[in-house]
Amino acid sequence: MSRGLLRLGALLALLLCCAAAGMLVAWWSDTLLAGLLGAVALGLGAMLVLQSMRSARLLAWLRGDAQGAPPELAGRAGELGHQMHKLLRRREQGIEDEQQRLTQFLAAVEASPNGVLLLDANHRITWCSRVAADHLGLDPQRDLAQPVTNLVRAPAFVEHMLHGPAGQPVVFPGVGGIRVSALVQPYGDGLKLVLTQDITEPERTEAMRRNFVANVSHEIRTPLTVLAGFVETMSQLPLSEAERKRVLALMAAQAQRMQSLVADLLTLAKLEGSPRPPADRWTRVADLMKHAQADAGTLSEGRHALHFDGGGEAQIAGSEAELHSALGNLVVNAVRYTPPGGRIDVQWAVRDDGWGVLSVADTGIGIGREHLPRLTERFYRVDGSRSRDTGGTGLGLSIVKHVVQRHGGEIDIHSEPGRGSRFALLLPPSRVRQEPATAIDRAVPGPGPAANRPAR
Repeated sequence: MSRGLLRLGALLALLLCCAAAGMLVAWWSDTLLAGLLGAVALGLGAMLVLQSMRSARLLAWLRGDAQGAPPELAGRAGELGHQMHKLLRRREQGIEDEQQRLTQFLAAVEASPNGVLLLDANHRITWCSRVAADHLGLDPQRDLAQPVTNLVRAPAFVEHMLHGPAGQPVVFPGVGGIRVSALVQPYGDGLKLVLTQDITEPERTEAMRRNFVANVSHEIRTPLTVLAGFVETMSQLPLSEAERKRVLALMAAQAQRMQSLVADLLTLAKLEGSPRPPADRWTRVADLMKHAQADAGTLSEGRHALHFDGGGEAQIAGSEAELHSALGNLVVNAVRYTPPGGRIDVQWAVRDDGWGVLSVADTGIGIGREHLPRLTERFYRVDGSRSRDTGGTGLGLSIVKHVVQRHGGEIDIHSEPGRGSRFALLLPPSRVRQEPATAIDRAVPGPGPAANRPAR
């Protein structure tokens, strides 16, 4: 309201000045018409000067990147400045919104487990995600605008970028020994999108699956071949009663071997597919020792010195059946691979950091260092013929590893050829409840429950 009154006052003052000037012209020239024309000319000139000043202020605002509010101007110039300001603010807001959406999109791409690489028509990098940089050994900032074929020198990748068909992935070695799959997809005007993926683990899993199927097929085919041969022998050749009993015993041994293999496979499948053992069910270590001692005594038949030490009132939280199976596998393995007259020690102890250690040590044939990393793999055998002769399936130590890992622990193996082996189950403090322990040093018991049939 006050600004409108000021503008009206200024206009009236301008008119009065023009009228006064016109009267002076009319008095000087003694002509009323000349005075009237002079007043009009002065008024128009004043209006032009005022409009030029407004335009100059508006132009100065625009030349200053239209920062801040437009200048306060009357008339059309003021309205023009106001509309320009609104238009500019809307465009700035639109740019900010688009920038925010682009930032969110790039953040989503960065969060993807797959790498993304954008290339121009000359294979120069225009954008690179962190995952793609890790796969290809790139720097997302330093390597921008660099030809990707100069930075990633894998021959298969370079050949695929230059001459390979679009839409088909190429596999090549990546940084750090990984295996990378890259898919190149054209888009836009000669631009290219490169998607990278670390396929090291899928390839390893697929190799393990193939090996597993091959191993199972081999393990089952061998006893089936033996059984088929015995059946053919019995059906075509006349056998004495002693020969017939011998053949039937061999057939029963092969059937038992297949049953053991199937049982161990089912045990592994159950361990892998079931939830973790409960942490509120406690098993006395002394009970585990007692069962393992009985199995060892049955298998040893007095040929070894068996010593079971520790346990007392100590307890382990978890599945009693799984713990029995793990310790039983280790003890039976020790008996089978220790020559007569050897010594087997089974001990329980708690370390200073609270971890429980259930160990089985023997003075047997020992294992070469090169075999230790693979010893718990399925069907891995240090000596396949010896393992089969002792009745092993090649799955025993794999079962032990799964059991201890399901209880939050790990298996520790030390061995030296000719000096024996030591297998230790390490269990975390959360699954160990230690009471004052008493030594268990019993004589070798008589025949007990049938032992499991693990194999190294």
